Amino acid sequence: MEKPKRKPNRLNKYDYSSDGVYFITLCVKDMKCILADVNVGATIGRPYEIRLTPNGKYVDEAINEISKHYDTVFVDKYVVMPNHVHILLRIDRGGRPVVAPTISRVVQQMKGYITKKVGYPIWQKLFHDHVIRGEEDYLKIAEYIENNPYKWKDDCFYCE
Repeated sequence: MEKPKRKPNRLNKYDYSSDGVYFITLCVKDMKCILADVNVGATIGRPYEIRLTPNGKYVDEAINEISKHYDTVFVDKYVVMPNHVHILLRIDRGGRPVVAPTISRVVQQMKGYITKKVGYPIWQKLFHDHVIRGEEDYLKIAEYIENNPYKWKDDCFYCE
């Protein structure tokens, strides 16, 4: 029996090392909740709390190290959820004629670092990306990342 072909998850002929902002989602293999616990407050006055597991702390550490290793890549916003991670990554060469890494390279290196720290692979093979197309798109996704913990129980990735 022939395996179904995967739908390409990248834009055809798009340069993923070009200046711009990219919305990245990484999911844990088998959607296991091994990165964090999310406690959503019972009232408006009680905000959510994300408690990172040791694995989640490795993810948090890796995300915060990205700009130290790639001087043209910046993390604008991110959230570590129990079984997935959302990141707004920005490539900005500042007008300099330098070669920037591709988004795939940054994600591959980050996933590899975390795998070494954890001691076994935790990630699904691929990742989702979306090229941000303008300020309205950026603000909508930044708000989505910010509110993701508040809406955890309604999230398509929800697990207990």
